[in-house]
Amino acid sequence: MQPMAPPYGKEFAAAFAYNKRLAEQAAAQLNDEQLHAALDGQSNSVAVIMKHVAGNLRSRWTDFLSSDGEKPWRDRDAEFVDSFADRQELMDCWEAGWSAVFASLDSLKNSDFDKQITIRGEKLSVPLAIGRSLSHTGYHVGQIVMISRTLAGDAWQTLTIARGQSQQHNTRSWGEQQYRGEQR
Repeated sequence: MQPMAPPYGKEFAAAFAYNKRLAEQAAAQLNDEQLHAALDGQSNSVAVIMKHVAGNLRSRWTDFLSSDGEKPWRDRDAEFVDSFADRQELMDCWEAGWSAVFASLDSLKNSDFDKQITIRGEKLSVPLAIGRSLSHTGYHVGQIVMISRTLAGDAWQTLTIARGQSQQHNTRSWGEQQYRGEQR
């Protein structure tokens, strides 16, 4: 297997940054009460999901190459308890998780992609561990967006291409001729 080229660390960082931005833009559309509201008794609030994502990222990405991704100091069950005094405390927790991701990705060398790490005693290649983390994060970001969209109701501001605006977006992005597949 060929080692990954150095730009892949930056590509992974861009994918994580996109997910972070989506979650933050969604959560920003909620007032403080909505941020802590669960849709029903079996659901988590946006604040709780953000706390869990931050805890997972902090655990997985702290000492990424040298210690098990499930740290002894992590209290996963506590991540599902809304204990935040205010939005700033939530955002500080959120940033701590993301700081661990970006610092670790920034420090990876090309040769690190050939290594294995351990998560809960399971050996994983570095690319697989990164993919798993990105997948887990994206799953929860989707929850954050959907819950936020539901709670914001008619005040929701779309985060991507607005419904019914795909053709206009593609034309703006590519130009009329390219979008329609015409040759110049």
